[in-house]
Amino acid sequence: MNSIKNTFATTLAAASALALVACAPDADTDDAMVADETAMADEATAPDTIVAVAQGDENFSTLVEAVTAAELGETLSGEGPYTVFAPTNDAFGKLPDGTLETLTTEDTDTLGNILTYHVVEGSIDAATLTAAIADAGEEGYEINTVNGGTLTAMMDGDAVVLTDATGGTARVTATDVEASNGMIHAIDTVLMPQ
Repeated sequence: MNSIKNTFATTLAAASALALVACAPDADTDDAMVADETAMADEATAPDTIVAVAQGDENFSTLVEAVTAAELGETLSGEGPYTVFAPTNDAFGKLPDGTLETLTTEDTDTLGNILTYHVVEGSIDAATLTAAIADAGEEGYEINTVNGGTLTAMMDGDAVVLTDATGGTARVTATDVEASNGMIHAIDTVLMPQ
């Protein structure tokens, strides 16, 4: 009788194990689901494009208006990577009265030229930029912009200062704002090409 109970218990345990295995989800399916969930989480936390990041920061609302007027939104939302020295609203406020309105409504070609003067190919973070300035020496580090002009970057204490083609300067006030297609550094003055 004891032998029958042991056989019955063993059979019941084996049947239960088979049932659990049959009901268990496929390991490959679990791995795929975890991979999908991880990809969705990474996508949800990934930074937006340069334009989307600027749109999400009220300090760049004037820049966003200018980019829209110059029809550069699609370009700056493209693959890149780009580094943008982005004038803040206060920087645009330093322009002579009426200048911005004229550029955004009547002279969008000039506006596009000015805006692309603030854009550099490649993603350059602050550490890379300051190292390049240090390596360049007293003359400063020359940066080629996408409009074909150049900026000169130098250090003033701990701050990076950019000199434009007209001799005007802009101080970098915030660095390393990451975007999916590059990097944004805020500046306090609109830079002017030749």
